[in-house]
Amino acid sequence: MSTPPLPFPRRAHLRRAAEFLVVFAEGGRVSGTCFRLHARLPADATQTRLGVTVSKRVDKSAVARNRLRRQVKEAFRLQRADLAFGDYVFVAKPDAAKADRHAVRSELLSLLARARTLKPNVATGTMPPSVANPDRKPSDV
Repeated sequence: MSTPPLPFPRRAHLRRAAEFLVVFAEGGRVSGTCFRLHARLPADATQTRLGVTVSKRVDKSAVARNRLRRQVKEAFRLQRADLAFGDYVFVAKPDAAKADRHAVRSELLSLLARARTLKPNVATGTMPPSVANPDRKPSDV
């Protein structure tokens, strides 16, 4: 008896640069030796999406960079059902190119487990919270 395949549809990918920038700006992050994981977990999210960046600084070879991308996507696809809804972006570090596939996979799973401890982002409006200044007088306005 075989298990049904776990889907990884196109809508589960972050595609535009603006989507990545929102995760970098508003999300929390956890780091490992080979990867840094940025996660934005808004309370109103309805799906789990993935973004992966592997720059030429990590490895000059496109084959090696694509191998890392495939490993990230596969680890994420297998864990996707257990993750909180939100956006996850993996950024590869130069050590990722030197690591073997078992080390890469164990770190990816470790980062995803640590991402579960991040707090969901709660929208508080467009302005940052004000800080009360006890030395300020009402006439200083």
